[in-house]
Amino acid sequence: MIIPWQTLEPHTLNNLIEYFVLREGTDYGEKEKSLEDKVNDVKLHLINGSAAIFWSEIHQTIDIKYTK
Repeated sequence: MIIPWQTLEPHTLNNLIEYFVLREGTDYGEKEKSLEDKVNDVKLHLINGSAAIFWSEIHQTIDIKYTK
């Protein structure tokens, strides 16, 4: 099930994005981005629809996935 990001409290959304970013372990090239920059990047993806928040009822987990 897709959870609209707008329905989450700002603090909850930020915590979810931080958790996602910290476990991603993505390589950003020669210059590492700050946690704040990474969180802002994910927020932009959620806003423009290229990422979404998914809830799995079977596994009782929530995740962010890129859709485009």
